Amino acid sequence: MVDRKADAKTRASLDVLVAGAGYVGLASAVALKQARPSLAVAVVDAAPAGVWQRDGRASAIAAAACRMLEQLQVWNEIAPEAQAITDMIITDSRASDPVRPVFLTFDGEVAPGEPFAHMVANKDLNGALRRRAEKLGIDVIEGLAVSAFDTDGAGITVHLADGATLKARLLVAADGVNSKLRDMAGIKTVKWEYGQSGIVCTVAHERPHNGRAEEHFLPAGPFATLPLKPDGSGTNRSSIVWVERSEDAQKLVDGDDLVFEHELEQRFGLKLGAIHVADKPRAWPLGLTLARAFVAPRIALAGDAAHGIHPIAGQGLNLGFKDVAALAEVVVEADRLGQDIGALDVLERYQQWRRFDTVQMGITTDVLNRLFSNDIGPLRTVRDIGLGLVERMPKLKDFFIRQASGLSSDTPKLLKGEAI
Repeated sequence: MVDRKADAKTRASLDVLVAGAGYVGLASAVALKQARPSLAVAVVDAAPAGVWQRDGRASAIAAAACRMLEQLQVWNEIAPEAQAITDMIITDSRASDPVRPVFLTFDGEVAPGEPFAHMVANKDLNGALRRRAEKLGIDVIEGLAVSAFDTDGAGITVHLADGATLKARLLVAADGVNSKLRDMAGIKTVKWEYGQSGIVCTVAHERPHNGRAEEHFLPAGPFATLPLKPDGSGTNRSSIVWVERSEDAQKLVDGDDLVFEHELEQRFGLKLGAIHVADKPRAWPLGLTLARAFVAPRIALAGDAAHGIHPIAGQGLNLGFKDVAALAEVVVEADRLGQDIGALDVLERYQQWRRFDTVQMGITTDVLNRLFSNDIGPLRTVRDIGLGLVERMPKLKDFFIRQASGLSSDTPKLLKGEAI
């Protein structure tokens, strides 16, 4: 999208300013503008123009989020390059074990013909949302950070790094887990580090994956293989999310490529034939971050700015999309009623809707990580018995699938595929 710095200097007033042009920020802007075209909406992002195009990662998009993206008129563009997850297996073992018994399996549909998740390239998702934003007339101001803001009874004045100012009724902070806007608003967090890092890379392999995702619980942390669409030359590919102790992870990504591939093969196995790493592996430190409040006067946190969780359940991005759907529904309904969309009593409706769910998911992923990321014999026995019991209870498995797909109770309209 074109650089809109000049627009920032001349734009007099907005209804909503979104800080952060990731998936959550862009989806928030699109959802609000599509449902309420009369709202003046803009996005400002600190990252230089075009950085998003160099993101080689992929994300698991749950069924509910796919319904929302379809309602936002971007899924048809994304779908041809998305890979459906047709089934999933879970094992609990050591990397050196010659056999990894499967303790739990999930079929991949929440409804006939509707997979519970798809794997989507990050740049495809971001690009589709950007093009939709442009079509709706949403300004995206790139390469400028928010340096400060002032609130008053009528609105919020946002100061950008180049000296420009923007006025809005509501500021949506979607600027990531290390959100500067959250800190500027004086919102505290509950935060701790796991001493683990997530290694992410793409692996090419000889045989097709047939849409299967696998999660292996290993002593250092989970190792997940997630199916991707073949590339333009027909090469079979999977995305890897490999959790290791931070010191070991950094040594692996910084070290010799042959050592990395050997360690990867120990965990990936040879069931899909010969493998090789298709891009540069990168490692990110993992921790839990939960904002003590999701709102402040004229400000709403969304996505990782509100909650950063462990990837063990693959729910981080989908929690962010739930924020998008809930915030858009609250703001649009308030505007239709003639209410002040940035007023604290309006924003507290969003907080009440989302905060318990995100805290619950943060605690759940924390407990799962502590339970499975170890090699303690009695704990291993207990968790394997638990997985086996779930495997033998179809109704409980269906419940977990619906939770993973984002189709739980009290779901916002967009996640049901309904217009606001």
